[in-house]
Amino acid sequence: MNSNDIAQYIEATNGASKPWLLVQLRLKKLQERRAEISHEEYIKELEDIHQDLMKLGEWWHGREHELF
Repeated sequence: MNSNDIAQYIEATNGASKPWLLVQLRLKKLQERRAEISHEEYIKELEDIHQDLMKLGEWWHGREHELF
């Protein structure tokens, strides 16, 4: 899957309210740009994505059936 496929999936499934899908999209877009950016910029963006992922925590506990 490329980032366009992921974006279309997110749109088709109303996934914009599912932050883990948005993280996957950001990771894919970063992967696709890897050859175009410096190592430092890549690391900075990867750290930013990681921080956002860690903020998700376990917010989904008790909502598994609703969200997954």
